Amino acid sequence: MSEQAGSEQARKTAEALEYLTGFGNEHSSEAVPGALPLGRNSPQRAPLGLYAEQLSGSAFTEPRTHNRRSWLYRIRPSAAHPPFTRIENGALRTAPFTEAPADPNRLRWNPLPDPAPGTDFLSGLWTLGGNGDAAQRAGMAIHLYAANASMTDRVFSDSDGELLIVPERGGLLLRTELGLLAARPGDMALIPRGVRFRVELLDADARGYVCENYGQPFELPNLGPIGANGLAAARDFQAPVAAYEDVERPTEVVNKFCGNLWSATYDHSPLDVVAWHGSHVPYVYDLHRFNVLGSISYDHPDPSIFTVLTSPSDTPGLAGVDFVVFAPRWLVGEDTFRPPYFHRNVMSEYMGLVEGAYDAKAEGFVPGGGSLHNMMSAHGPDRETFDRASAAELKPQKIDDGLAFMFETRWPITATAQAAGADHLQRGYDDVWQGLQRHFRA
Repeated sequence: MSEQAGSEQARKTAEALEYLTGFGNEHSSEAVPGALPLGRNSPQRAPLGLYAEQLSGSAFTEPRTHNRRSWLYRIRPSAAHPPFTRIENGALRTAPFTEAPADPNRLRWNPLPDPAPGTDFLSGLWTLGGNGDAAQRAGMAIHLYAANASMTDRVFSDSDGELLIVPERGGLLLRTELGLLAARPGDMALIPRGVRFRVELLDADARGYVCENYGQPFELPNLGPIGANGLAAARDFQAPVAAYEDVERPTEVVNKFCGNLWSATYDHSPLDVVAWHGSHVPYVYDLHRFNVLGSISYDHPDPSIFTVLTSPSDTPGLAGVDFVVFAPRWLVGEDTFRPPYFHRNVMSEYMGLVEGAYDAKAEGFVPGGGSLHNMMSAHGPDRETFDRASAAELKPQKIDDGLAFMFETRWPITATAQAAGADHLQRGYDDVWQGLQRHFRA
């Protein structure tokens, strides 16, 4: 099948998808009636001749509220496979990041160059940097992807962490063990640790961002004084319904394990789960549904008010990584400098842009690009934005021409050697703050 025909078929499949709803729910789904056992997880003989298998995303003994696991009822057990062997990692890198020193300078990149023909999602992953140690299940990595081909007879899983995918150009059909998800620009998709999946393109090419979270699984942030509602609503997260492949042909299964890629060729597709139930499930979420809260009197709120998901650390309130979105919103603050203020932050921030423009940068920050402001690096609006916002008439203003996001983490982000020396690194990024004039009057 040609790539064009494959994309057309993927689009038709994506348009017909139905979902289960709710973040963190105990979902259940069966593609064939009667495939789910009743009253027990592992009967002596599972229904329909299936194999029962538990996929654990957390330790058995973690508190119930944090426990993530799903029971899968599959045509063949996952244990039936040949040995895995090491393959090349390509441009994929994993923490600890030691290729280059951690850099306190502000850095910004243009979008990834177009990939060579025949590049699929896995081959198109390119690591910008990160922190922590994947083997210790702490920290995170930032990847970008650029692809122009669907994964064919190829499946990927990540033992090192969960993958939060933010498409920027071109839609993705994610065929997972638990069912199918469609993720388009403006959406985010979450693939839990260890869940196998294949990426098919809905368009001629695709580009976007990936946060690989080595630490605690993402969860919805606590709302505290906000109350019971606001930010991302649990019911807006969509989980797949069961869908399976009963395919007996060679399939390459690639596993990312402790930073390296390992491959085995199965004689069947491992996406053969006929029914499942549990809480260790993939999701897709429309970022435009984020319920933005902000000041209706004065001052710009801290960006933590825009948190969609958070990965807690061992220190309450200090996240291993937060996923933050700057969605369409109204600005109404009186006597207020409305764009993000100048600041230095103990957290480290990587920002990307999905569409339009970002209200703190007049130029140079484009969809598909990204900026890195490590801990305590001074940043904020560029000169043009500062001059314009300082003199603007403060009438209600709708910000609806852009969608930006941020991966924010407690540790410094060390760039990979390929990111520090990339041709698409903007060498003159510091210049955006040149020309900020002295206005002090004693």
